[in-house]
Amino acid sequence: MQITGAVLERSGDAAPYAVSRPLTIGALDLDPPGADEVLIRVEAAGICHSDLSVMNGDRPRPLPMLLGHEAAGTVLEVGANVGDLVPGDAVVASFLPRCGACRECSTNGRVPCSRGTAANTAGELLGGGRRLTRHGEPIGHHLGVSGFASHAVLHRASLVAVGEGIPFDVAALMGCAVLTGGGAVVNAARPEAGQRIVVVGLGGVGMVALITGLAYEGVEVVGVDTTVSKLDAARAAGAHAVYTPDQAVDVGLSGDAVIEAAGNARAFELAVALTSVGGTTVTVGLPPAQARATIAPLDLVSGARTIVGSYLGSAVPSRDIPRFVELWRAGRLDVESLISGRIPLESLNEGMDDLASGAALRQIVTVDC
Repeated sequence: MQITGAVLERSGDAAPYAVSRPLTIGALDLDPPGADEVLIRVEAAGICHSDLSVMNGDRPRPLPMLLGHEAAGTVLEVGANVGDLVPGDAVVASFLPRCGACRECSTNGRVPCSRGTAANTAGELLGGGRRLTRHGEPIGHHLGVSGFASHAVLHRASLVAVGEGIPFDVAALMGCAVLTGGGAVVNAARPEAGQRIVVVGLGGVGMVALITGLAYEGVEVVGVDTTVSKLDAARAAGAHAVYTPDQAVDVGLSGDAVIEAAGNARAFELAVALTSVGGTTVTVGLPPAQARATIAPLDLVSGARTIVGSYLGSAVPSRDIPRFVELWRAGRLDVESLISGRIPLESLNEGMDDLASGAALRQIVTVDC
C-alpha cells in the first residue's frame, strides 16, 4: 500500500532544520505485514530527542530512514501468527522489542534485548528485513516503529494493547517518554516514603520522572534545569521545589535518588554530585557517544553511592505500559501536561527546531490519513 511518511535523507545538516530540511515528507510503499507482524494506522506520534539525535548525527543510523519511534495507532491487519490482536484494537508502539528468548531478556528489563537492539541498529524489524520502499529503494525503520507516517508495519513484539478510553496522543507518549522517565523512577530509583527524588533535566523524559515521583505518597520531588520555562512547568506540575544547577549547588541540594534525564555529560556530573550518601544516581539521558564525564571515585566508595544506567527506564513494555496506563486512568499521572503542541506531519522540520531550542516538551505529530 502507499503511505505518507517523513524520511530523513541526511544527518548532520545545520540547524535551523526549517531551512536545511533534512526530512522529506512524501509517498512511500509499505509491504503487508508478515506472519508475526501488524499493520496499524498511526493516530499520533511524539517528537523525542532520540529522533533529533539521529537528525543531528549524534546517533548514526542507516539512511534514508523513516523517523519516529513514539507512536500509537489502530490495528488494521494482523499476520497469520498474531492471535492476540484484532483490527480495531488501540496499541502503543515500543521502540525496543523483546524477543523473550535471549539472555538479556531474562534480566527483567535491566538489559535491552540483544536481538531487538541489533534489528534497531540495522534499521530493520525484529523479524528481519524492511517493509518500506520508495521508488524501489529500501527505506530504514527507525527503532522498529517509523511512526512519523500515516501507517506502519511493526513486529508484534513492538506493540502493546492499551484498551479503550485513552486518547491517542496520551497513549503515544506511553511508548517512550513515560516508559523511560517513569520507569527510571519505578524500576531503578524505587523511592520510599520520606525520601527525596531530584530530577536533573526537565524535558519530556525528565518531566515524566517528576510526575511519576509525585505519584508516590511521602516522597519529595525536586526539579533542576537551566531553562526557566521548564522550571515553571515543573512547579506547576507540583514539584516541591525547583532550582537552576547553580542554585542547587548553592543551597546544598541532595537527593536519595537523582535522575539524570538531560543527556549531556555536565548534567550527569551534577546528578552524581547531588546524590546523597547512600543514594543512587539513575542516568537515562542519551548523550553523544563521544561525550565524557569526570567524577570522583572516592565519593562513590566513601559515600556508598550507586550509579545505575537505565535504558528505556529498565522497562518491560508489555508489563510496564499497562501499569502507567492504569496510573493515568486513576488520575495520578498527568501525561497531558507534557503536550506542548500539535503539528501536522508537514511541519516536522520546524518541530525539530522547537525541540532543539528547548521551546517544546512533547509535540504531537498528526497525519491526515
